[in-house]
Order: sequence, then structure tokens, then C-alpha cells
Amino acid sequence: MVAYLFAGQGSQYVGMGQDLYETFPESKEIFITADKTLGFALSKLCFEGPQEELTQTKNCQPAILTVSIAAYKAFILHSNSPSFTPSYVAGLSLGEYSALVAAGALSFEDAVYLTRKRGEFMEEAAQKKPGSMAAVIGLDLGEVKVICEETGVQIANLNCPGQVVISGGREQMQMAKELALQKGAKRVIILETSGAFHSRFMKEAREKLAEEINKIKINDSRVPVVCNVDAQATTSLKKIKENLIKQVTDSVLWEDSMRFILSKGVRDFIEFGPGKVLSGLMHKIEPDAGVRRIERVQDIKGAEA
Repeated sequence: MVAYLFAGQGSQYVGMGQDLYETFPESKEIFITADKTLGFALSKLCFEGPQEELTQTKNCQPAILTVSIAAYKAFILHSNSPSFTPSYVAGLSLGEYSALVAAGALSFEDAVYLTRKRGEFMEEAAQKKPGSMAAVIGLDLGEVKVICEETGVQIANLNCPGQVVISGGREQMQMAKELALQKGAKRVIILETSGAFHSRFMKEAREKLAEEINKIKINDSRVPVVCNVDAQATTSLKKIKENLIKQVTDSVLWEDSMRFILSKGVRDFIEFGPGKVLSGLMHKIEPDAGVRRIERVQDIKGAEA
């Protein structure tokens, strides 16, 4: 049994996906489709940057989706082993859109359109209600919950044991950082995001995205998708749609999602997309699990059966 995992925001870098584009026709077609759908050269931004522009939420979200699906498509067409059929798919926040494409619930065109809109709406909400996010390292969940209650910040991501991401207004976040360090946190790392994602600060973004999602055709998925907001598997288009909308303001239950998949007997995972964040998190959640990364041409050639 194997599960497919898809990268989330923050893993972008200039040059990502270019070797896929130049090597595999199916990957090139994904980039061309993204450029046509969005009406600008997303591919050029992925390959040439600049980094500052690529990192903007409205750009990096469709960019990471595109690279992830370009890697996924090439892998599927160039690997012949039946063991690669996934039992589950999941993606970290933004990565859930890639997972839904892989599971047949969303077309790539609709997914790249939605992630662009999602990024725009999140940026707009962040400008109106400025905030930030931070990873708290070395405190247990109960301690972080107390900090949230005392400062008014929220839990944004439960990533892995000893790593909880919090989200909130800048002054609240500074208070939370100081309190976490006082309580014995090893580190509090301010994340490079443009706003307080996965919090009530994104309420307006959630409402706007809901309007766009309700216009899009979503199918029942062919493979169970383990969703961020409840760490449960579903194939229901109704549930998928509800969870995509909730995801904008709700906590990302990544550790719980991985533990759900592990509880079903899965021990082999394939991570698609730029970076190695998900591999690193899995190592902390279940060190004995195997994670293969599919990001570059060499990864796909190495996986050919």
C-alpha cells in the first residue's frame, strides 16, 4: 500500500520544474495549460523568478500546484509498477488541490484557477487584517493551546510531534512568541507568509473562495482523499467542497492526517512537488515509514520500472 502526498506553500524556489518541462511532453503540457488558464507566463516565473515575485501568495500557490502535477503526470506515465497505485492521497493545505487533481476530483485547469484565486483572496484579507504565522518548536499541544487562550492567537497547523504553527495579529503573535519561549519552547520561528493564514483573519477570503468553488465542477474522487480539516478520508464531492472552503480558516491537521493513513496499514509514501517538507514531517511522525520524493527528472528516471 502506498499514499501520495503533495507539497504545500513555502516550498517554492526559482528553477523548479524546468527540467520536467524540458524532458517530458506531459509535464510541458501542464505548464502550457497553466499559462493559458491564468493568462500569464507562470512557467517563466517558475523557471526564472524573480524569487520575490514567485513567493507572493497569489503566484506561489498555482506555481507549486503546477510543478506538483507536472511531476505527478510524468511519474504516472513513466512508472509501470502496479504497486504505485495509491490507497490514499493528501496534500498540505494548498497541496490538497494537487491531491484532488491526482484523485480525479478536480481538473487541473480548475485547480490552477482556484489556487490563483485562493492566493489573491488570502493576500487581500492579509492586507486588510495584517498578521503572521510562527512555528513553535518543543512544546506539546496542550501548552500551545494555553498560549493561544492567553494571547488570542490560533493554532494553524499541527504538523508533527513538537511542531505546532500558530497564526494571528502581529502584536498577539509577538506576545505568543515571548510566552512560548518563557514556557520552554526550543525555538519560535516566524514564517515567511504574507498573513495570518488558517485563522479567523481569513474569513473574507473564505467567503470569496466559497463563491468560486461553488462555480466549479467537482467530482467524487477515484481515490480516498484525507482532508486537512478533519484528518478523515472521503470520496464525496460534497464533503470535498465543504472541506476546501473550511480549510482557509481552519487548522491543518497534518499529523492527524498522516496517522490516519498509517493506521490503515500504509507504510510507503511518495511526495510530489518542490522541496522535502513532507518527508521531513513524516520522519518525525513515523520514522519507519518510507518516503520517496518525486520532484526532478532524476527522481522519475530512478522510479522507472
